[in-house]
Amino acid sequence: MAEPLHIFQCTPRELRSHLEPHDLPGYVADQLLQWVYRHGITDLEAMTNLSAPTRDRLRGLVQFTRGSVVTRQDATDGTRKVLIDWDAPASSLPLVDDPGARDRRTETVMIPTERRRTACVSSQVGCPVGCRFCASGLGGLDRNLTSGHIVEQVHHLQHLQGADRITNIVFMGMGEPLANATAVFDAIRTLNADWGYGIGARRITISTVGLPAAIRKLESFDIPVTLALSLHAPNDELRRELIPWAEYSTIDELLDACDGWFQKTGREVTLEYILLGGVNDRSEHASELVELARSMRANVNLIRYNEVDGLPYRRPENDAVHRFQSILREGGVNTHIRASRGRDIAAACGQLRHEGSGDTRGSDCSASSS
Repeated sequence: MAEPLHIFQCTPRELRSHLEPHDLPGYVADQLLQWVYRHGITDLEAMTNLSAPTRDRLRGLVQFTRGSVVTRQDATDGTRKVLIDWDAPASSLPLVDDPGARDRRTETVMIPTERRRTACVSSQVGCPVGCRFCASGLGGLDRNLTSGHIVEQVHHLQHLQGADRITNIVFMGMGEPLANATAVFDAIRTLNADWGYGIGARRITISTVGLPAAIRKLESFDIPVTLALSLHAPNDELRRELIPWAEYSTIDELLDACDGWFQKTGREVTLEYILLGGVNDRSEHASELVELARSMRANVNLIRYNEVDGLPYRRPENDAVHRFQSILREGGVNTHIRASRGRDIAAACGQLRHEGSGDTRGSDCSASSS
């Protein structure tokens, strides 16, 4: 028998095509998707509008989840972090000290505010970029996630969340989204689709360290999501000290690609800027950033660095943060300071890590709200 089809991996057409050779009509595929995306149900026995013979035929044809939540942490501010083990042998769960688990585990975060519930999702296990200040880069890249893995992260958060629906998606977890673009784009189609989670394009953000060619690939994507560029430095020399991938392109080339995105979509770009105490948070850095931001249609999100054990960077002083913001605003740049969320459970920007498995890597997840 063929391998079961991962329900979060497929479109309605693909699911119907998979079921029809087994004498299961198209409406069964529609019913399955409604149970999964509208009701959050992944247990066949709970799908009461499917007959017992239909449920029997479905066993072995579809697989609802490929990941298991092995740890969960709730912060005092309501932020929730879960560690998901992908494709683990059933006998190994719920243990979290499996030495072979590093290359199959990701963390994802739910960030609540008064008006929204944001899922911060991962696109890869590990990260190929190697930003000096982010724990994700310490271990390199282990594997890409499939589109089904990405969408399933939202399911697990929604299941734990209960009645309050996930309203926003940010690709700010482990990995570089545009280095796994095909899977990320397919996942976004499911997250956005009426038959899927129905999350509007403006509520989905792709955050990228950026290569110009990858950003231009995003221009041709059919869903006008929000683009955030992880800039983190106002000049090429400093950026290359902080971000190894910056060696492959200049800031001018990146901003030119982002401007192409704006011309194509009409969507303003967000420049993400992590403030590292004493490194990139001085007044002259703010003045340089003003010139960059004013060269295009962009707003700036300032993010206080969150400490990672073993890395030499420190959180900026509050006075430095507000001085930096004032210079940007006086220069006519729309600027916000993101409120760090989930710091007490290591769920804030740069802090996601596989603590349960002894892995000290983290993520570039902002885990914060604008």
